[in-house]
Amino acid sequence: MRENFRIVSTALSALALIGAIGFSATVSADDMEEGKKLAFNKKKGNCLACHLIPGGDQPGNIAPPLIGMKARFPDKAKLRTQIEEPRTANPNSMMPPFKAHGVLSEKEIDKVVDFIYSL
Repeated sequence: MRENFRIVSTALSALALIGAIGFSATVSADDMEEGKKLAFNKKKGNCLACHLIPGGDQPGNIAPPLIGMKARFPDKAKLRTQIEEPRTANPNSMMPPFKAHGVLSEKEIDKVVDFIYSL
């Protein structure tokens, strides 16, 4: 009886944890759309100046296309670092450091990361 209680208790705890993780990792459609607008905005992200992005007009070709991003960046935090401060991975990067130069706020970077990660 005690063993059954322990098993059920452990299972319920695991389900609660999985639910909490899933809930906190959910990105709203509004945030995704805002991230896309920021990425395409010439005064903000301007990602299309250098990258090909699905749905974008007149993409650049001096940087890699932004496709298959979950495969390229399994760790979403590394993608965020690449967008926030690309000089971390490559001190000679031509990509602007969006946070250091004040181009994007923390929240805006989060939204751009969510959008780019979805590609």
